[in-house]
This record gives sequence, structure tokens and C-alpha cells, in this order.
Amino acid sequence: MKRIALVTIGTQGDVQPYLALSLALQERGYGVVLGATEEFEGLVKGYGIEFHSLGPSIQSFLKETRFENAMSSSAMLINGPWMLKQGQQIIDTAARAAWRMSQGSDAIIVNMNTSFGIDIAEALKVPAIMTALQPLNSTSEFPLSMYYVADDLGPTLNKLSYTAATMQQAYWNLPRNRLRRELMGLEARNMGGVFTNTDGSPLTTLYAYSAAVSPRPRDWPRTALVTGYWNLRDRSSWEPTPEFEAFLSAGEAPVYIGFGSMPFGAERNTRILKEAVALWGGRAVVARGWGGIDPRDLPDTIFPIEKAPHDRLFRYVSAVVHHGGAGTTSAGLHLGRPTFVVPQAMDQPYWGRRVFELGCGPKPIRLRKLTAESLAEALADLNSNESYRRNAATLAETLRSEDGTDKAIKVIERVMANFVPRATKAARKSKAKKLSLKKAV
Repeated sequence: MKRIALVTIGTQGDVQPYLALSLALQERGYGVVLGATEEFEGLVKGYGIEFHSLGPSIQSFLKETRFENAMSSSAMLINGPWMLKQGQQIIDTAARAAWRMSQGSDAIIVNMNTSFGIDIAEALKVPAIMTALQPLNSTSEFPLSMYYVADDLGPTLNKLSYTAATMQQAYWNLPRNRLRRELMGLEARNMGGVFTNTDGSPLTTLYAYSAAVSPRPRDWPRTALVTGYWNLRDRSSWEPTPEFEAFLSAGEAPVYIGFGSMPFGAERNTRILKEAVALWGGRAVVARGWGGIDPRDLPDTIFPIEKAPHDRLFRYVSAVVHHGGAGTTSAGLHLGRPTFVVPQAMDQPYWGRRVFELGCGPKPIRLRKLTAESLAEALADLNSNESYRRNAATLAETLRSEDGTDKAIKVIERVMANFVPRATKAARKSKAKKLSLKKAV
């Protein structure tokens, strides 16, 4: 039986797609192990997938006061070095754990946060396959999606914006090179980045979203493939509680409001929420995430939910307001729900812009700039604008017809079938020396 290791670090939205792919691979007869941080052990094992911990909870790291300060103000300059040091420690711990879990694997599937898996694959002489939940290969069509910049800088500056990711990766490569020497017996990487092997050859990269939401850039390399979303089928058998059912039956379908896994600004967000719903005059169901909303002392028009799978919860709402994470965006669009995005960081502004450009919701407003008045206007717009509902419904039909994991597995199988281990530098030198001696004789 072929064994495949999947390695990911991040919040739940960074883990669920890889769990979905793991399930699809297992159903095809592959042995699978999924590595993630410790808080996802129950989730992964609950689906019958072998789990391997890559280190402590990312949730606790995101709850650090210094992390919140760095993300929300000019204190990035002060706290930036601390964040980078912590990030390197997370990488070091995860890489050592991933080295152990990957032994005996026939392929390793990684993402930008776990690019050390490229080195592990090299040492084990198996193929590495890069994956991403947002567009990351450089293109002249739009700027890097991982940092908030203008929508379009022009072809030259759009392309240039991707050097930011290259510079960041150079910093993460510091622990990688140490681990290559200490753990894997490899030389330091002289070339190659997130999307390339050590020798500079391109890695096959699978993008786990739909081209109907984010079209594939025309100037991407042939090795960059958009597969469609990797959707995790919910097995929790979640149903509305009697209290939630009573709330639903008491009026029109509510709007879902949630600010995701980033635990920033609970007090401010709760105040804006209460004032906005009062100004709008409608009803809402809200999710706390890891601390984005304080459920105490909410009016009767707002129902708080601690936790619920989006693909089930969103069936009971008329529209969704959220942070713009790739997974939450996918869940809302798959159900044809008009969407308003209030992004905070990373790729969230990009997905908010795509939702707007697709005509499925209002123009996004960054959470730090959101006011009660602007949220109330967006809520009214979501509920009254029929074009949002039509466009979202049309897009949902397209998304539901796609099978992202099936397409991804076909590519993975092709990569594994055609893989030829590359000779190490030492082996190449030895071969060259022997050829030289043979010619001399």
C-alpha cells in the first residue's frame, strides 16, 4: 500500500482541506498520515485518519497579546522580531516531528507553512507536492494575495510584489538549512524556494480552490494547477438546538456574522455588532470564533453560537458576514449565500475582493475600519440586493459540480508514477570524477 504524508500548520481553515484530501486518498486505498498542531488531534482522528502532532497549539500563539498588538498597530516594528523568532521555533518543532512521521512515505504533500517538507522529501527520495489555499505563484495579473495592497498595481509592480514572499521565505529557510544538516544529512539549499526543488526544478503545485472564484493566471507555469475546493464532509451530525430553533421560528432568516479564528478586538467587535444590528433592524446569528465576539448581554435579535460547522449552519441563514478565510468563503459560496467580507490579514482581503468582483456581495471593509454604520448598511444591502442572490446561486451551481479532491489525486498519482529521485550533489561529483578518470585512461 502506498503511503502519503500530509503536513500543515495553521488554524482550522488550514487543516480542514487537507483532512478532506486525506479522506479521499484513504478511500482510494492509500495509507495516509496527517500532521498538524496538537489541537486538531480529535478532529483528524474523528474522521479515522492517522494523526501526528507537529507541536503546540497555534491557537495559544494567536492569543498572545504581543501577537494581537503586532497585527493591529504600528507595534509590528517592536513585536516583529519576537513574532519571527516564535515562528522559527514553530517551524523547527514541526519539521522535526514531520521528519519522524514521514518515514516510509511514498510522497509528501506540503504547503507554504510547511515547506520544510520539500527537504524531507529530498532526503527520503520521494516526491514533494506543494499545495496552497490561495494564489501564490507570481503573476503580472494581480498582486500577492497574502499581503494587503492595492487591487491592481499594474503588470510590473504586480509581479514585483511577490518578492515579499521570497524575502519571508529566506528567513524561514534559516532553520530549514540547519535541519537539513543536523537531521537529514543534506547540504544547505543554495537555490530553490517554496515552488521549487533544491536544484531549482519546479514543484507541482495544487491550488485547492475553484477557478470559477479565482481564475488561473495565464502566465503561471504549467506545474501550477487549480483543482477546485477540497471540501470536508461534516460528520458531526450537528443540528440546531431547541433554543436556536425557537429563535429561527420567531422571525425572518437571520444573517450570519463571524470574524473567524483571529482573536482580536472582542470588546470593539461586540459593540459594533450590537449597534449595527439595532440600526439595521434585522436579526443575526453570531459565532464567537476564538474570542471575536462576546456572547454576554446580547439583545433578543442576536443569537450566539459557540461552534457549528459552516456547511450546516449556513443553511439556516439568508446571508453571511465573515473575515474572508478561504474555507468560510467557500462554505458560503457553495450554498449560494450573499457575502460581505470584513478582512483582517493575510489572504482575507483577496477573497473579499473576489466575492465583490463576482457580484456576490458588497465591497469589503477591513475590520479595523468597520463601523456600526457601515456594517448596518452592508446588512441592509445583503438582504435587499437581489443581484447578489442571483449571482451567488449561479456560482454555487458551478462549485457543486466540481470535485477538487478527485482532480488533485489524479495529479498526485501522476507525479508519483513519473518520479525519478535526483542524485545528490555528492553522488553527481563522484560520478563526474569517475567519468573523468575513465577518459584519462
